[in-house]
Amino acid sequence: MQKILLLGSSGSIGQSAINCIKRYPDEFELAGISFNGNANRGAECLKSFAAIKFAAITNEDVAKNFPKNDFGKVKFFKGGDGLLEMVKTAEYDVLLNAIVGCAGFEPTVAALECGKKVALANKESLVVGGEVIDKLLKKHGGLIVPVDSEHSAILQCIHGENHKELESITITASGGPFRELPKSEFEKITPEKALKHPTWTMGAKITIDSATLMNKGFEVIEAFHLYKIGYDKIDVVVHPQSIIHSLATFTDGAVLAQCGYPDMELPIQYALTYPKRLFMNPTPRLDLAKIGSLTFFEPDLDKFPCLKMCLQAGRAGGTLPCVLNAANEVAVAKFLRGEIKFTEIAQIVERALNEHNRQNVESVEQILEIDSILRKELK
Repeated sequence: MQKILLLGSSGSIGQSAINCIKRYPDEFELAGISFNGNANRGAECLKSFAAIKFAAITNEDVAKNFPKNDFGKVKFFKGGDGLLEMVKTAEYDVLLNAIVGCAGFEPTVAALECGKKVALANKESLVVGGEVIDKLLKKHGGLIVPVDSEHSAILQCIHGENHKELESITITASGGPFRELPKSEFEKITPEKALKHPTWTMGAKITIDSATLMNKGFEVIEAFHLYKIGYDKIDVVVHPQSIIHSLATFTDGAVLAQCGYPDMELPIQYALTYPKRLFMNPTPRLDLAKIGSLTFFEPDLDKFPCLKMCLQAGRAGGTLPCVLNAANEVAVAKFLRGEIKFTEIAQIVERALNEHNRQNVESVEQILEIDSILRKELK
C-alpha cells in the first residue's frame, strides 16, 4: 500500500486525486493533506479519511479559525514554512503536488531532497526551477511522474521504449476558448469569458493560462526537463477535441499517441500506480466512430504571444523562465480582479522578460529571491 501526501487537496486536481484514492482503499492510504483557503473541503477530507495523520493549512488566517480539536489524531502545520516541515517530516511514499503556481516549487524540492517519488501536477516547479530539480534527481535518486494529461500521455507512449530512439514529441492543445476569435476582439475578453474552457474543468489560474496558451508553453518547458529532449524536437499542435493528449515520434518514423476522453483521473491514477495500471470504472471508453473526426491546427503565435515567449524563455534558460512565471502569475491575478485587459497579460510578461538580466541558475534561494523581487515590482 502506498501512503500519499496530497498537496492542494481542495483544488480540482486534489479532488480528482481523492476520488482515485477512494476507488482503491487497498492500494492507497491518504497519509496527509494540505489546503489553503477552502476550510470546508479540508474538513470534509479529514472526516472522510481516518488514516490522515498530517495536515498543513497554508492560509494562516484560515489556520487560526480551523477546528483542529475535532481531529485529535492529526498533526497540524501552519503557513508556507509549516507546509515544508510537513513535506520533510511526514511519513509517506508519494507526494502528489497539486498546488498552483510557484508556491508548489519548494515542496517539490523538499520531497526530492528526501528521495521521494513526486506525482507532479505543479508544472511551475519545472518551469521556474527545472535546472535545480534536474540536479536533485541525480543527487538524491528521487522520481518525478507527471500528472498533466499531456505529459502522462508522453510517458505512456515512451514507457518500455529505448529513449535514444525518441525523435520528437508533439504536445496537443485544445486552443482554449478564443481559438477562432479574431485578434481584434481580444481586448474585449472578460474574465467570465476566459474562464469558460471548452473541454476541461480546471481552477481559475490554469484556465486563464490555457486561454492565453501560456499553459502550453509551460508544458514545453516541462517536457524539456522531463524527457531530456531539445526544444527543436518539441512541437505544439492545436487539437480542439482534446482526444489525443500527446504523441511521440521515433527514429523509424513510428508515431505513438495516447488517446481518451478528457478526464484527469486517468493521468492522476497512472502517476500513482506507475508503471502498472489499475482498472478504472465508470470512465467511458473511447468511441472513435461516435467522435467522427479529429482536427489539428498550427498554433497562432501572433494571437497567442505567451506561447512564443515561453519557447524563447525556455531556450534561453537560466533565470528567464522564473521571470516568465512570476510575471504571468501577477498579470493573471490582475486580470481576474478586473484591473487589466486580457491582452495586457502578455504585455506585462514581455516587459518583465525584456527588463531582466539573465543569470545562470545556482540555487533554490536565488530563484525564490528573483520571484519575490519581481512580484513586488509588478504588484
